[in-house]
Amino acid sequence: MTTLQHSPVAAYQRSLLSRPSTKPFSSSPPPLAPPPPSSSSSSAVRFSSLRLLIPSFSTRVVLDSRARRGGCGPLRAARGDSAAASYATALLQLAESGNSLDATCEDIGKVEKIFSEEQVFDLVVDPTLDAEQKLAFIDDIGTSAGLQKQTVDFLKVLIDADRIDIVLDVVKEFEQLYDDLTGTEVAVVSSVVELENQHLAQIAKGIQQLTGAKNIRVKTVIDDSLLAGLTIKYGKTGSNFIDLSVKKQLDEIAANLESGDLQFAI
Repeated sequence: MTTLQHSPVAAYQRSLLSRPSTKPFSSSPPPLAPPPPSSSSSSAVRFSSLRLLIPSFSTRVVLDSRARRGGCGPLRAARGDSAAASYATALLQLAESGNSLDATCEDIGKVEKIFSEEQVFDLVVDPTLDAEQKLAFIDDIGTSAGLQKQTVDFLKVLIDADRIDIVLDVVKEFEQLYDDLTGTEVAVVSSVVELENQHLAQIAKGIQQLTGAKNIRVKTVIDDSLLAGLTIKYGKTGSNFIDLSVKKQLDEIAANLESGDLQFAI
């Protein structure tokens, strides 16, 4: 497994980083001390309690998800020179060189869920915590979520460069690069409860038939407002929408009642 520290493209990747690492990562970080007292709620939360916020993950549903070789040079030129895009391009190149593109994309989905948790994000950007504490927390996240070592090391690069605040932007950029490179279309499935993998696979197959896409990557969202059922958003801009929710049915009934168009069978 190629790592971020010793890969053949490491020199180029480091040139993309806005603040190169100034010290190597320790393979055995010191024991994590409780955060110092602070008036902010994030620094008052202990790391041990935040472990409960790290979600469990099931297998990602992707149809025909084998990456197409061809490099990401043209994509890099098209994505601009923002910091998030530069980090995402470096990670994509690393994943390609280690033949772990799909596994890294799966890791990135986990990273998005973890760092979307407000308490987790607030902790890693808390200026009252030192880098060693944050690096140890990244190790904890990597173990709990089952991340690859190269993904953990990449998160550590963001910590060391003081750019962990853009981690969710890096996620979006990476997913866009991955989708462009592999001909993947995203389907966002919203439901009240987590759906089984077999149901997500059926949805992915149906969207693939509708769009003719080479690959379908399913992202799930929990939305309590739907009451029951689900919605599916797909297409390059998410412009296509399938509403199979109970909320839609209730809204239609309410609209018919208001217009007087609702008819009852007697």
